[in-house]
Formats: sequence, C-alpha cells, structure tokens
Amino acid sequence: MKHVSLNACIRLLRASIIILIMVLISMFLFSFTLHRLSNDFLKELGIAPNEAEQKITNSILGGYLDTYGVKNIKSIATGNRKKLVADLLVYTKQHVQSQVFVKQYKAMKESRKPQPARIQTPEEMRRDMIEQYKKSIADTKVSLKKADASLKPVFEKLLVDAGKQLKEVEDPNNKMIASYSKNYPEMKRMNDLQFQSKMEQWEKEFPDNQLLFVKVRLEQFMKETKDIDFDAALQVKNDKKYFVNIDYERKSKYWKMAFRAGKDVVQTARDFIADWISTIN
Repeated sequence: MKHVSLNACIRLLRASIIILIMVLISMFLFSFTLHRLSNDFLKELGIAPNEAEQKITNSILGGYLDTYGVKNIKSIATGNRKKLVADLLVYTKQHVQSQVFVKQYKAMKESRKPQPARIQTPEEMRRDMIEQYKKSIADTKVSLKKADASLKPVFEKLLVDAGKQLKEVEDPNNKMIASYSKNYPEMKRMNDLQFQSKMEQWEKEFPDNQLLFVKVRLEQFMKETKDIDFDAALQVKNDKKYFVNIDYERKSKYWKMAFRAGKDVVQTARDFIADWISTIN
C-alpha cells in the first residue's frame, strides 16, 4: 500500500469511528433508556443521554442518519471498542422492551396505517352532479345580469345548456348513472380488497409486538455483516482507500461500514444479536 499523509490517516480514522457508530446505532438500534445502566460509554462518545436518545430515534424511526455533534472521537478510537459495542447493545435490548419505546413504536405504526379510499355511491354521484349544475345555473344567471349586450347571448346559451344537463341528471333513467350503478358493486369489492391487502401488509411490517419489528432490523444486520472479508487488501488513490478486489467495491454500504468497523467489533455484535434473535418469538 502506498504512503498515506498524516491528514489522510486522521480523516480515515475519523470516518472509521463514525462508521462504527452508524453501524451499531443506525442500522438496527433504536433509542435506549439511560437510567438502567451506567452511561460511561456515552461520556466516551461525548454526548448527553437525552441527545443520544434523540439522535438514535431520529436515525432509525425517521429513516435518516443523525450523527451531528458526536465528539471525543480520538478517545473512542483508543478505548475498548468491543466493550463499547457490548454496552450499547445491552442498552438497546433494554429499551426496546420499555414503555417509552413501545409508545414511540405505536405512534410510528399508527402514522403508517393505510387509509381506505372511498368510492361514491350512485346516489351520492347523482346528488353531487345535481348540486354542481344548480350552482352553475345560479352563477350563470348572475353573470348574465352583469354582462353587456355583446356577451348576453353567450351566457344565455350557457344557461340553456346547463338546464338541459340538469334535467338529464335528474332523469331516473340517466344512462351514465345507470352504468355507474351497474359497475358500482364490483368497484367497491375491488376497492375493499385493495384496502385489505394494504392492511395485511401494514400489520406484517408493523406487528403489534414491537420486538418482532426489532427482530427484522436485527436480521438485516446479520445479513449485511455475513461473510465479510476483513483481510481484504486496500489501495490508496487520491487520499482515499479502495478495495483491490473490484467486486468488494460493489458491495452494499452496510457491508463496507462493517468492514471498516473491524472484525472484533462486528463479531461482538453478531454474537450478541444472534443470541438475542433466538429469544424473540
């Protein structure tokens, strides 16, 4: 590997530590209750408990990464990263069973709940059309009174046409409404089926048991961190490291995050999570 400048090394070191935090927090971890265990590891991160909870909640439930303001990167780099990982996982496992988390999860689930699309009944359709034509006639009469002589014929014709259309809609044998009435039961049936399908998908994605939702995130982590070649060779180009094996450059961002976090860190997390998953039913 070519010589790398000191500044480049520092940048890479910082990136690796931030990636460590993102892997262990943003991929599958949620917020955690901070009073149950010592929060020494938060001091290592240089972040207050309430800030940590908010950032992790934002990152996962909000669907974006919020790592702004995390300090003490150097001290984390020289500390026991495996212990930091273990502490963070214990905190997380506790919190996802707390009322605080359950409340946040239920709020998120409710916000994603599908809403049924309503289809007008034939009677409602006829009523709305009648009201629209009556309003059009009333508005046209007002315009007719205000119009100058050159425009009066235009409004008079509009008034006649609107009257005819109103009469047609009021006719019990109106063909358009009759056709709509005939197709209405099937349209409603299809609409109900689509809503039912969306509800089933919603329940599957957001089960009542919040731990089943967490389990999906944990399984995602296990999938993304499987079979990582931690001995993969790197090369430096323009002060940036790239994999020598071009296939590794095509790997997902999570695979690359885990690679940069390091084998000890990832294996510690995988061992903990594999055991945790086995307890969630």
